[in-house]
Amino acid sequence: MLTRTSTQSLTGQLADRLAERIRTRLLPPGARLPSVRECARQQGVSPYTVVAAYDQLLAQGLVEARRQRGFYVRDAAPAPEGRPANAAPMVAQMMASRVPADASSLIRSMFHRPSDKPQPGMGVFPPDWMASTFMPTAVRRMTNTAALQELSLQYGEPSGDAALRRSLSNKLVGINVPAAPDQIVTTVGATHALDIVSRTLLRAGDPVMVEEPGWALEFARLEALGMRILPVPRRADGPDLEVMAQYCALHSPKLFVSVSVLHNPTGYSLTPGSAHRVLKLANEHDFHIVEDDTYSHLAPEHATRLSALDGLQRTIYVSGFAKILAPNWRIGFLAASPELKERLLETKLLATLTTPTLFERALSWCIDQGQLRRHADRIRIRLDGARSRAVKLAMAHGCTFASEPAGLFGWVDTGVDTDALTQRMLDQGYLLAPGSLFHARRPPSTMMRINFATSQDAAFWKVFSKVRTEL
Repeated sequence: MLTRTSTQSLTGQLADRLAERIRTRLLPPGARLPSVRECARQQGVSPYTVVAAYDQLLAQGLVEARRQRGFYVRDAAPAPEGRPANAAPMVAQMMASRVPADASSLIRSMFHRPSDKPQPGMGVFPPDWMASTFMPTAVRRMTNTAALQELSLQYGEPSGDAALRRSLSNKLVGINVPAAPDQIVTTVGATHALDIVSRTLLRAGDPVMVEEPGWALEFARLEALGMRILPVPRRADGPDLEVMAQYCALHSPKLFVSVSVLHNPTGYSLTPGSAHRVLKLANEHDFHIVEDDTYSHLAPEHATRLSALDGLQRTIYVSGFAKILAPNWRIGFLAASPELKERLLETKLLATLTTPTLFERALSWCIDQGQLRRHADRIRIRLDGARSRAVKLAMAHGCTFASEPAGLFGWVDTGVDTDALTQRMLDQGYLLAPGSLFHARRPPSTMMRINFATSQDAAFWKVFSKVRTEL
């Protein structure tokens, strides 16, 4: 909120806040700013203050005033020679509708907390949940003089640290995914692994099936690579098989991207029957499946996974440790058939050469000593309690759940446009994850994703309820 105790004027505070949202594309090109009267009401300031702030944005070239229509975010891109002057509004509208720009900017905004309050829209556990004593121990073991020299003064193995790949291979046995150490490639996080798969198997223009709702970064990343996204509705038992079959008949997709276990954002998990039918389609229509198992540490070991049923023939298994252990260690990995693994490794080499061995070796120690398993057990117990509290609060404040609450995230129907709600809640210091963010074309939505670990604060729900009634 704007504050009168700040050394900066209310006008300056408001102008800076709006400028930041424009630069990070929370307000994309072509977006209309609130009317002067509405903005004054939202911020609790006089219309004069809003007019003065909008004047500053005009002077900075960030917005433009349209007669009888209000203020709009300008398209900052220079117009090519020959473009007619009246094309600017049309171009701004086109820019505003582009998924990669909007999605990536909203994702960037999630790394900048608007306040010190718990943030329901965040995608990770709070840092205090993941704090441990064993992680510093693991790093210290790798940074004594001899080990530090060995791990730092030469490139690591192209496929990743051998000790970690052995640890990962043993860990995958527990979930019935058959991957020998030489079938595993370590990566700079799970997102890097997904990118390696895309760059290896796809070319610009290729059709790719992606579950919807799904994580915005995957939609944006694939579209930025020039792929044709084919959204597949995600149901409680798995992807909509009829839609997949139609896509296969009409478009011959090259890849299907799936989160089988504790799907983001719905929390759904794949059933065995659906899994077998997906694999049958893949064999009949000759496409690969990349299975993103980012939330494996929160799921029961018996959960159905395509990679376990398929034996990594058409499947590529992807996971990482950012959600459960250390986001900034940036360690992920993929597992694939021996033949495909070599192609994936070539793509990794062209992008990063190798990955840092020091943290990989430290993670290997955490796995082998059982520290990671015990840590994950503690997180799951704590999450169960948080989920129960967050669900009760959400329902008490008029929300309904579109799916049975499970895992880290809840898929909540608010009854109002969550894009508008997100903007209003930012003014209160809270970051939401609106439902449109989880669809390929970002249609208006009343849904939002909540993080159970950061949504058990009664103060948030009180503000949420008040703001929602004002929409």
